[in-house]
Amino acid sequence: MQTFAVHPFKAPKNAAEIRSELRAFLAANQPNDDPVRRANCWTTFDPQFSKALGKAGYVGMLWPKEYGGHERSPLERYIVLEELLAAGAPVGAHWIADRQTGPLLLRYGTQEQREKYLPGMAAGETYACIGLSEPNSGSDLASVRTSARRTDDGWLINGQKVWTTGAHISHAMLALVRSEEGSERQQGLSQFLIDLDTPGVTVRPIMDMFGGQDFNEVFFEDVLIPHGALVGVQGEGWKQATAELALERSGPERYLSSHALLAELIDASGPDSPPEIVATIGRLVAEMWTLRQMSMSVAAKLASGEDPVVEAAVVKDLGNSFEQEMPLLVQAVVDADLADNTTLARLLSSLLQNSPSFSLRGGTREIIRGIIARGLGLR
Repeated sequence: MQTFAVHPFKAPKNAAEIRSELRAFLAANQPNDDPVRRANCWTTFDPQFSKALGKAGYVGMLWPKEYGGHERSPLERYIVLEELLAAGAPVGAHWIADRQTGPLLLRYGTQEQREKYLPGMAAGETYACIGLSEPNSGSDLASVRTSARRTDDGWLINGQKVWTTGAHISHAMLALVRSEEGSERQQGLSQFLIDLDTPGVTVRPIMDMFGGQDFNEVFFEDVLIPHGALVGVQGEGWKQATAELALERSGPERYLSSHALLAELIDASGPDSPPEIVATIGRLVAEMWTLRQMSMSVAAKLASGEDPVVEAAVVKDLGNSFEQEMPLLVQAVVDADLADNTTLARLLSSLLQNSPSFSLRGGTREIIRGIIARGLGLR
C-alpha cells in the first residue's frame, strides 16, 4: 500500500536572492488595483502584467532557451510561484500556458508546434486554455463526444466544451476530442491545439454569481484545423491528458487561493485581538504551513523525476478543503457586515461566494479521492 511519501525540499542556494528580486519586481510592476483581485489571483487576468513577468524571465522558467525559456530549476520556479500567489499577483492570463500547455508541448509536441507557441508563451503574450469538460458529462471526462474527423485538408472538429477557464482571452485551446469514430470511453481520444480565431469557433462567457468571467463555453462548428494540430500520438489523448492534469494538482495555488483573506485578517485584527480571532489565525497559519510542506515535498519529488500521483491528489484535496473552510472560519469570529466597504468585508464576501467552486478545479473531490483510494490499494 502506498502512503504519502515525504520528499525533502532542498531549497536552491539562491532562494533568498530569488525572493528579494521578485519582491522588488512586484513593488515596481504589480497593479495597485482592487485588493479583492488579490484573492484567487491565479484566475485574475492582466495581460500587461503577464507580459512584464515574461520580460523579466518569470514565465517559461524551465523551458529550453531555444523556445524562449530560461532553463531554471523546478524548485526555483516553485519559489517564484509561491511569491506571486502570496502577493496576490494577477497571473491568470498566462497561468495555464506556463503550467500545463507549454510543458505538454515540450513532452509530446512537434518541433513546429514548439516553435509556433512556446516563445510567445514564455514572453507572457500567448495564452492557452484546456478543452476537457463537456455538457451533460459532469466529471466523467471519458464521455467526451466532441469529434475530430480526418480529411484531405485537415481535421474537422465539431462539438462543445464547457467550464473552460480563460477561453475568452486565450489564443489556443488544447482540446481532448474523439478522433476515432465509434470508440468509447478512454479509447480513440486525441489532443489537438486549436487556434481560437479559426472560423467556426465561438466562445461564450459563463458569468458567475459574483459577476466574474473565468469560465466559458466553446462551440466548434465544422472547424477545420491543419493535420499538424494533432499533439502527440493519435488515440493516446487519454494518457497525455491525465499526465497533463497531474501538473496542476499540487502547486502552491492549491492552498493560497484564500491567502489574501488571512493576511487581511491579521492586519485588520491588530495586537489586541479577541482570543477567538487569535485562535483562528493560529489554526489557519498552522494548517497552511503543513500544506506548504506537503506541496513542497511533491514539488521536490517531481523535480527528482518521480511521479507522485497520490501525494499530488492528497495536496489538492486537502488544499481545496482548507481554502473553502477559511472564509467560513473567519466569518464565525469577526463582526463584519458584508455590505461594508472595508477590505476585510469585501474579501470575505467574495470568497464566501467563490470558494465553493475551488474543489471543481483539476478534478472534483469525488474524482480526486478515487485516485487516492486506488493509489492506496483501497479500490
